[in-house]
Amino acid sequence: MGVTTAVLVSVGFFQGCWNVSGPPNVVIFLADDLGYGDLGSYGNPIIPTPNLDRLASEGMRFTDFHSAGTVCSPSRASLLTGRHPYRMGFYYILRGGAHLRREEITVASLLREAGYDTSFMGKWHLTDFDSPEKGQPDPGDHGFDHWFGTVVNAFDGPENPGKFYRNGQPLGQLQGWYCDLIVDEAIDWLRSRKEPDKPFFLFVSSHEPHTPIAPPSRFADEFDTEEVERREDEIRYGGVPRPEDKDLEGHKKLYYGTVAQLDVAFGRLMEALDDLGSRDDTLVVFTSDNGPEYPVNFMESRGRWDDPIRDRCFGTPGPLRGMKRSTYEGGHRVPGLIRWPGHVSAGTVSDALVNGTDLLPTLCEVAGIPVPADRAIDGESVLPALMGKPFDRSRQVLWSAPVHGYDFVPPLTMREGDLTLVAWFEEKETDQLWMDWIKTAQPERYELYDLSEDIGQGEDLADRMPDKVDEMAAEMDRLWRDIQAEAPVWPDWTAR
Repeated sequence: MGVTTAVLVSVGFFQGCWNVSGPPNVVIFLADDLGYGDLGSYGNPIIPTPNLDRLASEGMRFTDFHSAGTVCSPSRASLLTGRHPYRMGFYYILRGGAHLRREEITVASLLREAGYDTSFMGKWHLTDFDSPEKGQPDPGDHGFDHWFGTVVNAFDGPENPGKFYRNGQPLGQLQGWYCDLIVDEAIDWLRSRKEPDKPFFLFVSSHEPHTPIAPPSRFADEFDTEEVERREDEIRYGGVPRPEDKDLEGHKKLYYGTVAQLDVAFGRLMEALDDLGSRDDTLVVFTSDNGPEYPVNFMESRGRWDDPIRDRCFGTPGPLRGMKRSTYEGGHRVPGLIRWPGHVSAGTVSDALVNGTDLLPTLCEVAGIPVPADRAIDGESVLPALMGKPFDRSRQVLWSAPVHGYDFVPPLTMREGDLTLVAWFEEKETDQLWMDWIKTAQPERYELYDLSEDIGQGEDLADRMPDKVDEMAAEMDRLWRDIQAEAPVWPDWTAR
């Protein structure tokens, strides 16, 4: 029996066991820069998120759920393909020619081939589809029958954005807030499908709570209270100090209000599923593309962004170290909520390690279709964890930092159970080309943390456990060299 045949037989068997009525609908709702500690169900003491907390109570809340990248484009590419972002050339965000190439296979393409209606709404950030001269694919080329999106997020502001396209056609300035517009489009698409009996895959990708942060006043004003001020001492920022030389009191309510606004928009989508009678037939995933944004003073102190819009960044990674861009846990451990009535037990909590690369193989198994066998897939199906069964990963997970010279961000992290190995590379030579460095850089020093005892990664165990460091470093080296070998060369990345 060949490998592909074996996968098909196995998937068909499991599908028959728990999905007699056919493959489920799938909804993925991806927030932007939402921190691990930003939701009530993850311990936030300030922001009420009743709709997302309800999702947690109706499904499974993961305490060790991760984005596959530490910034926008890499994590999105990995979520759709099941592959480490460097394999696809996402060393940083969409720029320098880097994009999601046509030859990549997405979960949307696989589900569409299996008979699903597919739709994408919101922030794409994987190709410059608004620049036809570049010849890059758009969401339709990557498996989405209907799409309504922006190349990046709402940098012209989340209110009345002007960069949306629908199926390749620019729409000009729209009226409303970003998260409301994409949820409205999603609801309209669900209601207008020509074959409502077909399963559907809906991917909704919000701007919120990415900068610029500007919610409606009715949301922000809810957090302009003395009670909020009293509780702010309970919020942590990944070991990053808040500015001491700026008055930010008027900014906090804007971030909190944006998360509350996002929660309401998500709730409207869930209500629409209920109204359509699709609740029991739909697997819903809610997560974030990476950890929360750094406060601006931390970046300014390192000669980075002099950008006041980051004064409004009050996202929290909870007890974790690090924030967006970091390979410490706070940069990629994010909220992860999954509801699938009748299959995922309501109100359950899982400590299984789940990565963004795992969504493609998991959804393939759920839908009864094979995982692509002609390329490296770094994720694996976590369906046993969803079923409340023991789940042991067959391979380690490797996270990479964005490559743009941040000397305070370790380039690699690898997990083995509760142990996490953090690696630092040798510095890039001044006259060395970026692509040469990416293709050749190797770890030269390590940190080791035991997350079961030290979730905040405050105690480096490398000197006390040298044998374990050597063992994990050898596996990291094997994985890293394999990824490096496949990593494509972008001509525009050859600058020094």
